[in-house]
Amino acid sequence: MTEYAVEIDSLVKMFGDNRAVDGVTLRVPKGSIYGVLGPNGAGKTTTINILATLLKPDGGSAKVFGHDVRKEAHTVRRMIGVTGQYASVDESLSATENLIVFGMLLGLKRKKAAERAAELLEEFGLTDAANRPLSKFSGGMRRRLDIAASLIVVPALMFLDEPTTGLDPRTRAQMWDTIRTLAAKGSTVMLTTQYLDEADNLADRIAVIDRGKVIAEGTPDELKSSVGSSTLILAMESRDQSARAREIASDVLGVTPKITDAGHIVAPIAGAGAVTDLLIRFREAGLGVQTITIKKPTLDEVFMAITGKTSEDAAEGEP
Repeated sequence: MTEYAVEIDSLVKMFGDNRAVDGVTLRVPKGSIYGVLGPNGAGKTTTINILATLLKPDGGSAKVFGHDVRKEAHTVRRMIGVTGQYASVDESLSATENLIVFGMLLGLKRKKAAERAAELLEEFGLTDAANRPLSKFSGGMRRRLDIAASLIVVPALMFLDEPTTGLDPRTRAQMWDTIRTLAAKGSTVMLTTQYLDEADNLADRIAVIDRGKVIAEGTPDELKSSVGSSTLILAMESRDQSARAREIASDVLGVTPKITDAGHIVAPIAGAGAVTDLLIRFREAGLGVQTITIKKPTLDEVFMAITGKTSEDAAEGEP
């Protein structure tokens, strides 16, 4: 058995003269949460749609649990769940009716489908709204119902295409818990998102796609390390110690620290090991440290460095 849930090699998808997917190669380990970041129009959703057998590739290959998405599309569909950017629920039905219909379409008997619908409504905090018209649902409630519908039968591989777009912070946090629970139960989750904090909090590995190409890939920490060192921030017990502390820090760290307007000492460091030596020197000099912070580069800084765009620019997209 393959150790990967998804294997993509040199994948290409054309829309006219536009190479929406331009040679994408990825490996998604089983049981992981794999994040795919990129601006609007970067090729994220197109790649997901190929893996979900909704589009046929024009070149390269893609496999799901070892099964070719073109040659074995029927087998692949039985292994996956897909939640797109827009709700797939039926406006004319209640939440309960929607879930029962989805269950029966997936082969469940009506009684079993009703039982599963009740379980999911409780899990997603929708029991009180079970029989309410969908016209009375908020955007967050609709999104939760859409995710619930895709989990009638828990898939081996779940594709979540920007699942928290437009959600309020509370509902977004609930969705994060649901995604973590999916992975904890053994499912592999492939998540596209424009929220860098979402990828940072959830993903075991991240691929950054821009203009149809993978331009960076790795764990969140690996991607952060690729753009620079960590930053040490020191607050001394009294502000008049800052100048002497900066001299010692410069000697120990081999750099020239800055002193902020608040009197904090800020310096880049390659690793946390140097902090021990620095604290020993401070004690020998009779200097007291109030707080120590080691700040890694943010994923937003990584995104800016490798795409030339901020996350806000990415969300706006391009013509």
